[in-house]
Amino acid sequence: MSGRKEENIGRRGRAAVVVLGDIGRSPRMQYHALSLARQASLEVDIVAYGGSTPHSAVLENPSIHIHTMKQWPTIPRIVSKIFYPLVLLFKALFQFFTLFWFLCVKIPSPDVFIVQNPPSVPTLVAVKWASWLRNSAFIVDWHNFGYTLLGLSLGRSSRFVALYHWFEKYYGKAANGSLCVTRAMQHELAQNWGIKATVLYDQPPEFFRPTPMEEKHKLFCRLHKDLCHPRGGQDCVTAGTMELWNQDTDETLFTAKMDTDIFLKSNRPALVVSSTSWTPDEDFGMLLEAAVMYDRRVAAILNEDDSTKEEVLWKETNSGKQFLYPRLLFIITGKGPNKEKYEEKIRRLKLNRVAFRTMWLSAEDYPLLLGSADLGICLHTSSSGLDLPMKVVDMFGCGLPVCAVSYSCIEELVKVEKNGLLFSSSSELANELLMLFKGFPDNCDALKLLRNGVVEAGFSARWDTEWERHAKPLISKVISEHCH
Repeated sequence: MSGRKEENIGRRGRAAVVVLGDIGRSPRMQYHALSLARQASLEVDIVAYGGSTPHSAVLENPSIHIHTMKQWPTIPRIVSKIFYPLVLLFKALFQFFTLFWFLCVKIPSPDVFIVQNPPSVPTLVAVKWASWLRNSAFIVDWHNFGYTLLGLSLGRSSRFVALYHWFEKYYGKAANGSLCVTRAMQHELAQNWGIKATVLYDQPPEFFRPTPMEEKHKLFCRLHKDLCHPRGGQDCVTAGTMELWNQDTDETLFTAKMDTDIFLKSNRPALVVSSTSWTPDEDFGMLLEAAVMYDRRVAAILNEDDSTKEEVLWKETNSGKQFLYPRLLFIITGKGPNKEKYEEKIRRLKLNRVAFRTMWLSAEDYPLLLGSADLGICLHTSSSGLDLPMKVVDMFGCGLPVCAVSYSCIEELVKVEKNGLLFSSSSELANELLMLFKGFPDNCDALKLLRNGVVEAGFSARWDTEWERHAKPLISKVISEHCH
């Protein structure tokens, strides 16, 4: 993002970014804060929950001030289940009064509140009332629809979902302005909600880029313990490499250093990255099934039978033998409610050519990993069918082609056979993995074509130029109209 300064917007020279969630896991709102500080010369107060560490660019900016709220305490599952309506009510009231206190007392009066939606309740209510009391403008950044996410757990026919929908629509319409993430969502808001929204596509900031070889090597050195010591014992990645990690060498799983030269190893596994929030709108089971299919289909293609010992395969691979199809190492990043359940499923898998690692990376290392990978996988399906996965934007920014689950508006982002592929089943994904990685690393022409397509298309606009073109005029207009 550029560091250019401009004349202040608004009479107070201040904006508040509101997230009823972990700010470290809300990259779009972090980018809003950076742009408000850098491109609009505003003092920025972020009101959010703690948890994950935000990007260093946010932490180090003297114009950005983070205010961390106390979270609703964890309730035992059995109590939550028995008294679900009461727990839901008291949680919403607790969140409302905590948020309202911060917005009205703890931070200085801003010219504008910019709030992430979802969650909608009680966020939109608290921000609307605070904007009225503090004579501030109020902008909603629509990432998705909250009622559709609630519908995943309660069912669309639930009375709670209907009530949530009403609150979301009523207070969404009460905002002074709206941003949204897709044209499909813009159309839905205009046609069925009576809300005029400006499309601000997610774009990668400048720190999402292909990773230079030296930085790849340093990253893999930092991650080698996580990569080479799986919880479930040995697998195709670690077998035969334990001695390597006990030596003081310049070699990693993927790279090697000789004198001053760093190069990628020819017998390295293919690195596939997926980022997930481990929630019901991402079917991680589809990826596990595809991995099993890849493993079995490669064995069939190479005429291997069940008597072929996995240790023999691993020893041959680590001694330098190259096969028509490579080992695959899936690195799954992210935090969420279903993580432990799927980690247990992974531990039970018996695969010869596929390994999994789950990890949480810093905001600085995550772009480096994407820029070092061979393929990205996106399992996001969208509860509304109207939002786009920011993780794919980040992958494209790092020059990484993507295989993504197909749904209604995903083709606004993924252009089939140009920068990625789409799939609707685990079998389709397995077929795509076989096609893309055949001949890896030097003769996988289909994968190279997609990567070239990502690099050639590039991003004509990075986040700061897109924000300057679409968000800044709306914010300036809303503040100006509110002041008068």
